[in-house]
Amino acid sequence: MKRIITYGTFDVLHYGHVNLLKRAKKLGDYLIVVLSTDEFNQIKNKISYYTYEQRKIILEACRYVDLVVPEYNWEQKKDDIIKYQADIFVMGDDWKGQFDYLNDLCEVVYLERTSDVCSTNTKKHLKSKEQK
Repeated sequence: MKRIITYGTFDVLHYGHVNLLKRAKKLGDYLIVVLSTDEFNQIKNKISYYTYEQRKIILEACRYVDLVVPEYNWEQKKDDIIKYQADIFVMGDDWKGQFDYLNDLCEVVYLERTSDVCSTNTKKHLKSKEQK
């Protein structure tokens, strides 16, 4: 069985996220999503629209995702790859080159992002609707 691992906040899940998860899952048999906790998002200066638990519920409902686990810090990636026996580490291509140091543990793949959608714009749109 080929295991895929990916990381992210996955806030305001949209079709770009689903495309990424679908393409990641096609690379193997089992997709693990390591989801940023609310505390880790604070460290990254990110504010999520949904809480960790809400984002986890949404991801677990996605048919491409087999397991969702928490991300607490930047440094845990090597340990996660070993713990979950990941064969492929997948990230969006906006991170290209940032995780090449993991090539000694598994294959690193950067997938092209869906160009016409992003969580930041979606959150801005939601916020503007709330203010009306």
